[in-house]
Amino acid sequence: MPGNKYSYIPSTRLERLLRERELRKLNKEVDQCLTDGDNWSSEEEFLQGVAVPRGLSDRCERQERRLPKQRLLVVANRLPVSAVRRGEDSWALEISVGGLVSALLGVNEFEARWIGWAGVNVPDEIGQRTLTWALAEKRCIPVFLDEEVVHQYYNGYCNNILWPLFHYLGLPQEDRLATTRSFQSQFDAYKKANQMFADVVNEHYQEGDIVWCHDYHLMFLPKCLKEYNSKMKVGWFLHTPFPSSEIHRTLPSRSELLRSVLAADLVGFHTYDYARHFVSACTRILGLEGTPDGVEDQGKLTRVAAFPIGIDSDRFIRALELPQVQDHIKELKERFAGRKVMLGVDRLDMIKGIPQKILAFEKFLEENGDWRDKVVLLQIAVPTRTDVPEYQKLTCQVHEIVGRINGRFGTLTTVPIHHLDRSLDFHALCALYAVTDVALVTSLRDGMNLVSYEFVACQDSKKGVLILSEFAGAAQSLGAGAILVNPWNITEVSASIGYALNMPADEREKRHNHNFMHVTTHTSQEWAETFVSELNDTIVEAQLRIRQIPPLLPSKVAIERYLQSNNRLLILGFNATLTQPLDAPGRRGDQLKELELKLHPDLKETLKKLCDDPKTTIIILSGSDRTLLDENFGEYNMWLAAEHGMFLRLTKGDWMTTMPENLHMDWVDSVKHVFEYFTERTPRSHFELRDTSLSWNYKYADVEFGRLQARDMLQHLWTGPISNSSLDVIQGARSVEVRAVGVTKGAAIDRILGEIVHNKGMKAPIDYVLCIGHFLAKDEDIYTFFEPELRPEPAAVARANMVSPIKSPKSKLSSGKSRPRASPNKPHRPLLTLEKRISNHGNGTSRQPNRFDSMSVHEGSSVLDLRGDNYFSCAVGRKRSNARYLLGSSTDVVTLLKELAEASSLS
Repeated sequence: MPGNKYSYIPSTRLERLLRERELRKLNKEVDQCLTDGDNWSSEEEFLQGVAVPRGLSDRCERQERRLPKQRLLVVANRLPVSAVRRGEDSWALEISVGGLVSALLGVNEFEARWIGWAGVNVPDEIGQRTLTWALAEKRCIPVFLDEEVVHQYYNGYCNNILWPLFHYLGLPQEDRLATTRSFQSQFDAYKKANQMFADVVNEHYQEGDIVWCHDYHLMFLPKCLKEYNSKMKVGWFLHTPFPSSEIHRTLPSRSELLRSVLAADLVGFHTYDYARHFVSACTRILGLEGTPDGVEDQGKLTRVAAFPIGIDSDRFIRALELPQVQDHIKELKERFAGRKVMLGVDRLDMIKGIPQKILAFEKFLEENGDWRDKVVLLQIAVPTRTDVPEYQKLTCQVHEIVGRINGRFGTLTTVPIHHLDRSLDFHALCALYAVTDVALVTSLRDGMNLVSYEFVACQDSKKGVLILSEFAGAAQSLGAGAILVNPWNITEVSASIGYALNMPADEREKRHNHNFMHVTTHTSQEWAETFVSELNDTIVEAQLRIRQIPPLLPSKVAIERYLQSNNRLLILGFNATLTQPLDAPGRRGDQLKELELKLHPDLKETLKKLCDDPKTTIIILSGSDRTLLDENFGEYNMWLAAEHGMFLRLTKGDWMTTMPENLHMDWVDSVKHVFEYFTERTPRSHFELRDTSLSWNYKYADVEFGRLQARDMLQHLWTGPISNSSLDVIQGARSVEVRAVGVTKGAAIDRILGEIVHNKGMKAPIDYVLCIGHFLAKDEDIYTFFEPELRPEPAAVARANMVSPIKSPKSKLSSGKSRPRASPNKPHRPLLTLEKRISNHGNGTSRQPNRFDSMSVHEGSSVLDLRGDNYFSCAVGRKRSNARYLLGSSTDVVTLLKELAEASSLS
């Protein structure tokens, strides 16, 4: 695989990931001596552009040559630096603040390049060129967005629509929407901006690169990249919460965004809850299949997993030893001597729960008068989006609460709350973390919240207590060592403050040690390396899966062989094969229309032309009942095989049964009662009663509830009153079907062919077969029936033996194990005794039902003189199949049949 370090690929996924993890550990020592401009070990080194040091050891040089670093393109809305223009061709770069920046600085495993917006409008060509040069020294590549796009894309769709929705604040009302135009204009700008990011990525992409897209700003980017290059390795990571499907479904562009993200190979979230919500949204909104590994769409699997982000803990631990930090610590200890220090560090944002935190502290002071002059709360509130009315209102609210509490409990010399509307520099913040006794994080909804990690990293000496909101993603990681609270419950938070301040030293040490071990182990470097390792492995798995997926049907070859043949057989399914495809996949609003299966209107003339060709025989082989097939195909000259081939007729004749005489249907009533019960219990489900089978379908029901009901039904059927019956209980994608053992389309095709031979009195063998259908896996034995060197499955032969005691002396039963796909160049079933059979049965007069007792096991296969390159089996819309080829949908089937009809009429 291009870009991979290692040529050997272990067999299992876990083995591959464990081996990759061990190799990463072994490379740590080498990476330490390979400090160059690509390795961002600190913000200062990143800004200064550290040069490659001389005198590297021979060992390191040999190791570096042996294991070249993989290129990583990190694509985020903002670059890790902000650009300030000093002149026409002069720029100053300043480090940006943010969890992603701090997380990826110091990742030494990859040769990283960062693509994003520099935070400034650069309309002139000179400015764009000089800024590109300046950023190139920092391994950064700019995306130039104009002011209008930024306003509509960033301020509008990202911050006005997606961010509130993902944090459970809901969509904006019309009065707020009017200030930033409409949903549609913002969404158009969002797609345009994502395409601009994609254009820059495509310009700098090299084969083997990993492209790592970040956050809700770039949900369209994976799709844009895959459209450019389907082999590109693309990962997408969300740094905010992902809401439940009921919240996400309110978004007008919900389906487009989900499908765009699913174009990525690996989708990552901070916690399992967020990943579960995403899979649920894809299942409920798009109607796709959710699996433990991710989301599957017609054979393509997008892996979805949780990757909790961390921090560069060593950076904080080292900072505590710096003289300036020690000076800050000494000053703070003197300033707050004799008082316990509580700390809150947050953006001044609606989701951070600052008012709830301060109100809980007020309640604590009310109920614990002896603590009023012994504790102080330091609240650092970093202003954000100061031009937005909601944020201005929040600022005023916080100031009013702080003022009231300080006026109520303060004295001339001390106040209980120190509130700062500004950020602190790194060294001052580390010192503040180090002197804190209790950190208070009360987020109402937070993707992760790395403040809690930073506090723990700086507390190895003091061993302070962390009070953490259960709605922060960090609660999933630090929950065992922290005190978890519901920030909306002021009484609970107040009681937790009291518990933390009075906590015994041994308990504080145990809690801290647990959290410290996690923070120092699950670092930002480990997070990034784990994600990329998983992405590389996902690509390996995808390649292994692709090997098992048949190729698309070569239509030109199929048509050419069709024209060259003398006696053709077309076997066509009905549902999802000859029906009109749904306009909106996953939508279940038109259930009644979808239940009324109708032949695709564009096929009416095409089928008539094909049926009128004397060299062509068409069989419609379906699980549907006889009435439905009569309604759709009664006007054509073709064969109809209903209920998986158990009933057969030429459209000019009467229905006959191909069922064996000893096939009993005594089980129908008991199964029918079960199906009726579950249909009543499952809204929008339905069941279909046929003569030889029963089918229960929950396609339109709530997906998760339908799965639970299907599981209950299967358990009851397997262990209930029919457990000893000779029945197959078949589970489809969203259906359960019960039929007699051995009743499959493959088992029936031999008898169907035999009946057609007797009826038509064929003078020449069938030398061309085209079999197309969207069949259940149980029925895909019809594809292998025609394959060279393969005999019918044991169930099929058992069915045939029920028909007649006569056995073919040369038949070799399959062991039932997986069999290799046949080569199209090998000959197929040879013509055996066609002339003898025709002479025995006269000139093709129609036989009566149930006369199969005189037929041999391979009555139908004996009329085949089929070479491998004249056999085309196609699965429709199902990528994992026993068929030789694939067709995407019924639209492709319509196109193929039209081309066959036109070519046949011209020949």
